[in-house]
Amino acid sequence: MKKAILYINQFFGQIGGEDMADFAPEIREGLVGPAMELQKQLGDDVKVTHTIICGDNFMGSRTEEAINTILGFLADKEFDIFFAGPAFRAGRYGVACGHIGKAVKEKFNVPVITSMNDENPGVEMFRKDLYVFKGGASAAAMRKDIGSMVPFAKKLLNGEELFPADEEGYYGRGVRHQVWLNPPVNATDRVIDMLLKKVHGEPFVSELPIPAQDLVPIAEPVKDLSKAKIAIVTTGGIVPVDNPDRIQSASATRWGKYDVTGMDNLEGGVFKTVHAGFDPAAADADPDVIVPLDALRAYEKEGKIGSVHKYFYSTVGTGTTQGEAARMGREIVKDLAEQGVDAVILTST
Repeated sequence: MKKAILYINQFFGQIGGEDMADFAPEIREGLVGPAMELQKQLGDDVKVTHTIICGDNFMGSRTEEAINTILGFLADKEFDIFFAGPAFRAGRYGVACGHIGKAVKEKFNVPVITSMNDENPGVEMFRKDLYVFKGGASAAAMRKDIGSMVPFAKKLLNGEELFPADEEGYYGRGVRHQVWLNPPVNATDRVIDMLLKKVHGEPFVSELPIPAQDLVPIAEPVKDLSKAKIAIVTTGGIVPVDNPDRIQSASATRWGKYDVTGMDNLEGGVFKTVHAGFDPAAADADPDVIVPLDALRAYEKEGKIGSVHKYFYSTVGTGTTQGEAARMGREIVKDLAEQGVDAVILTST
């Protein structure tokens, strides 16, 4: 009988929510949470022997330690395949699944399968390293997402013929294979067939798809900085200490703008960071290390810039999906334009 092991986070491991996101790695014999559905769909041919649980923050902030601990758990275990997730649209969870999945594949040379929504940053980070199946947006898709992974897992374990990524249901890894068509059609006939379809406006599928590029035109330079209004926008999570906009510490869907009229710098105890992706001590003690209001005020007094915009804008970048980031960016730009801002200093962590 083939054996499998599943990795999940603290929430699906029934440890707790965000308050337990720093939960250290743990391995349990048998089935926990999603492992039960995975076992049900795998049937009698494959046994899920262990479930590994780790907090998303622990994996995100102490990645090397988490990976080494989990690899240690697995050192004396027999397993033929490793599953992670599904991670849906949860950014930190997806990245965690990717980190441990890649490490397990490299260390033990076994197939690794996970599932993520296309908005999950883990897709672009790890699609070339793992089989990342196309998943739903939330845990409501759990059964369906596991159902997408299982047939492919069985094909891998049984040594059956594998089809292209789109047919199997996972994101393309950029791996090209030579295949023999049945019936055979030579390249000349195939390319002419595609050309004719293109000329006649008919649908066709390229054998070498080119990924779409989201290119942003470079802005024109500011003609005279001494007359320009400059704003600060940050993904470093600097907010007033009460976090009035309830910006999430990761996988953010909210942003805020905060008035700095009359302030020469941002004071610790008045402002802080809510960002979960780095040690907040330095930023909490001196928020200017993320939002450099003090430096811009100095330039303003020296006449190097015309003025500092009365607001700075803030959100959190870690785990935030491309879709949410683009939406927030458009909303912030609209506000900046309405306020007559000429240029932006964009800071991160």
